[in-house]
Amino acid sequence: MKIKDRYRQFRLWQQRPFEVAPLSDEAHDCPTCHTHYTGNYCPRCGQSAKIGRYSFRTALLLFIDVWGLGNRGMFRTLRDLILRPGYMIRDYLSGMQMAYFPPFKMLFLLTTLSILVAHGLNITGTSQQERQRQDLIEIQAIGDADGGKGADDFGVEWINRIYDIQDRFPNLLSLTFIVLMSSFFYIFFRKSKTIAQLRFSEFFICMVYTANMLSIYETLMAFFCLPTTLVSLASVLTVIPLKQFSGFTWKRTILSMLGAFSLMGVLLLLAISIGVIVMLTLHPEMAPAS
Repeated sequence: MKIKDRYRQFRLWQQRPFEVAPLSDEAHDCPTCHTHYTGNYCPRCGQSAKIGRYSFRTALLLFIDVWGLGNRGMFRTLRDLILRPGYMIRDYLSGMQMAYFPPFKMLFLLTTLSILVAHGLNITGTSQQERQRQDLIEIQAIGDADGGKGADDFGVEWINRIYDIQDRFPNLLSLTFIVLMSSFFYIFFRKSKTIAQLRFSEFFICMVYTANMLSIYETLMAFFCLPTTLVSLASVLTVIPLKQFSGFTWKRTILSMLGAFSLMGVLLLLAISIGVIVMLTLHPEMAPAS
């Protein structure tokens, strides 16, 4: 089969919604409640008809279920977020919620995993936070050598505070950042071609799943200790789920993203300017010497 034909089949698979396994017509007697039934699950207690003798596979499934990974299609969600993210999000919002792992639960689990990787659960066993703090120490030492202690010390102190907050409240910060991003991106993507009268709540779910997709890539790259700049470039992949989700062309999707980032940048620059003015008012010694 030619590569072009394979790609065409892949594109068709991407756009095809998830298909639930057909209902079995085989009769069963439930081992738990002794109900006689026909189908895949007991209608009385919900136990699967596939339950058989205990095995290592059963033990593994029970183990991952403790961490919330053994139900509602965690592995299917991971696969689809990598191969068909925007289409998967559309399927979820169309009502296929039992087929995929819940977005917020997945966000918290992936955030926790990324923290573990950042704190040394990687191929080198080194902590990303320690490397960042070491860089700050070197920057501070350079500032002290140049005699510019005031502003450098103040900046390093605030960056250290940000790192501390990031370590203490990772899930809250992730959720806050997604809300902020969703607010700006919704302005440019609310006229989606695939979902009529797209609501902000629906687009927010899209952004949560998009953040989950980015977290998968970033955690994998951090696990292999790839350069931080390369990990940061993973955010470019945001264009893929937004294009598939909105139905826009590549050109319109990219322009919409640039518009959202530009608007957010202008407001952020305004907020920083106001913050600097307030800081210099409260700490006049920080003002550069004339």
